[in-house]
Amino acid sequence: MKASESLAELAGMRGREWEALQLGGLKTLRDLLDWLPKRYEDRRRFDAFPAAAGGVAVCLKGLVIDTQRRGFGGKGFYEAVVEDHGGGGLSRITCRWFNMPFMQKVLATGHEVVLYGNPKEHAGGIVIDHPEFEVVSEESRGIHLERIVPVYRNISGVTQRRLRELIYSALEVAEESSFVPLHDVDPTYPRIEAFREVHFPEEIAQTEAARRYFAKEEFFLQQLRVLWRRARHADLSGRILGKQTTLLKEFYQSLPFDLTDAQKRSVKEILADMRVHRPMNRLLQGDVGSGKTFVAMCAMLLAVDSGCQAALMAPTQILAEQHYLTFLKWLTPLGVTVGLATGDRREEVQNAQMIIGTHALLYDKVEFHDLGLVVVDEQHKFGVAQRGKLIQRGVMPDVLVMTATPIPRTLTLTIYGDLDVSVLDELPAGRGTIISGVRVKPKVSEMTKFLSSQLEEGRQIYLVYPLVEESDSVKAASVIEQYPKWQKRFKHFEVDLLHGKMPAEEKDSVMARFRDGKSEVLVATTVIEVGVDVPNANVMVIFNAERFGLAQLHQLRGRIGRGEHKSYCVLVTDGKKPEALEKLNILAGTIDGFKIAEEDLRIRGPGEILGTRQSGIGGLRFVEFLADTALIREVREIAEKLLREDPSLVKHSHIKSWLLAHADVATQ
Repeated sequence: MKASESLAELAGMRGREWEALQLGGLKTLRDLLDWLPKRYEDRRRFDAFPAAAGGVAVCLKGLVIDTQRRGFGGKGFYEAVVEDHGGGGLSRITCRWFNMPFMQKVLATGHEVVLYGNPKEHAGGIVIDHPEFEVVSEESRGIHLERIVPVYRNISGVTQRRLRELIYSALEVAEESSFVPLHDVDPTYPRIEAFREVHFPEEIAQTEAARRYFAKEEFFLQQLRVLWRRARHADLSGRILGKQTTLLKEFYQSLPFDLTDAQKRSVKEILADMRVHRPMNRLLQGDVGSGKTFVAMCAMLLAVDSGCQAALMAPTQILAEQHYLTFLKWLTPLGVTVGLATGDRREEVQNAQMIIGTHALLYDKVEFHDLGLVVVDEQHKFGVAQRGKLIQRGVMPDVLVMTATPIPRTLTLTIYGDLDVSVLDELPAGRGTIISGVRVKPKVSEMTKFLSSQLEEGRQIYLVYPLVEESDSVKAASVIEQYPKWQKRFKHFEVDLLHGKMPAEEKDSVMARFRDGKSEVLVATTVIEVGVDVPNANVMVIFNAERFGLAQLHQLRGRIGRGEHKSYCVLVTDGKKPEALEKLNILAGTIDGFKIAEEDLRIRGPGEILGTRQSGIGGLRFVEFLADTALIREVREIAEKLLREDPSLVKHSHIKSWLLAHADVATQ
């Protein structure tokens, strides 16, 4: 069968199965083989029945010796007791399925089963709730037993066992010549062979090689989209800005400090971009506290001096207002008018030369007369479409996107490969040192004593918690629960509460009090993660620190050390998980955001770090390979070579057709 043929033609396909596969999006032979396993079970050997909960999933084989339905109504569950039949009947485990009464029709006493799930202790025994399972029989041997077996994402109406059989049949009849990729990234590895090894490997190592092959294909197309977009952007005709530098020079002269060399270098790179007859498309990447705001200010002054408007979009109202106050402070003396546009505030928007705002900038209530420069702060907080919508409010404006989350080189190539990159790799002078430490279940009395000593010296403190209010499902402290306790401990000081569920006006008021020194202690959630700049605040205690990612902890820590005072970041944890302690000790050992980003990538993977809103990552299936520097560089070079040899893709019209068909992705 050819890759494009309908699955209805596959031998042995039943009518209901065909309908179910169609509803699941699988219509052709290619679709079916592209339905790759989510994991594998080595059914040549099975795990021993656990005597205790171990926190890791196990794959077991046993005999169902008893089943019964327990409970009533919506709280009922179906229970099956499974015995380690091959192990002499000495071990048993209980499996439970809640609110699934149909289970009694598919699993019965006497069935031999393969189970997969996380064991936990309950009422003196070991149970697995909602395990994946498969009933086996003599007919199962060959495809389903005594080999490494693929396990797939479920398709409603097709059992796991039947899906495996259909894919096995598809591989037997697939015509190799019809499974040709858009561009062969590995001529030594036939594509159909990669399909065979990813679905039915002889050894687990084969699956890694096969998945790497498909990752190369996927990343090649992703890199090709990025480079194609970049080439098309270079052909666009924009305006020339930045010829006039009067405001920039006045700004430099008004500063009571000198910009860092990295800031000056970045401004020069931006200036060079703005003076070219194509729209600027640049990423400004800098660590926490590296001074991105001042670089953005310089770029916006160049736009204003060229006679057009500039807009800066921030992800939160707190950050937008922080920027607004900073811009007013430094630019009002230069005669530059600055406006603010958030969800419920409008300040001087009508005739402003610069407008700072949130998502409100995307809508018609904010009018631009000639938008020449768009700055997007904390780019990773926005989707691609939002950035594009703001750009469309001008006529081919220059674009500067900023992120305070340092990104490893491989991810920069993947996520922002169409942008030129400026890096702020040094911090401004006059910053206090930050001492970070991990504390496992510290005594509250000792912590209070240390914090009080800092308050008595006139400093301010952040106390950060992961939850707004208590939760039955999450074992972690909340600000609402802890706030009154800290009020009692610091009865001689002003203690305020801040979290994301508070009304905007109340949040603004609390933040203003802390910024102005009217409150000394802020009990808060991660709402303070970005944009809060209080130089007098020199202590941060992060409770349940193990619940946060490294990058987020680094962002939070960046709220202190912004003044001249020595600062302290205390990471409080229960110490139960060794991997959590490893993560926290990494943070305590360095303030280098790029090193932290590399470690975060290693520990959590790129999908967790970046989420799915990022350009170029939302649809990727092989995000685990984004940390593979060699692979990313290899496919980047293949894509560059292709476009270098055939810039208009005349000789590769099929690839050009594919790119044009994906223009919604390629041009965003």
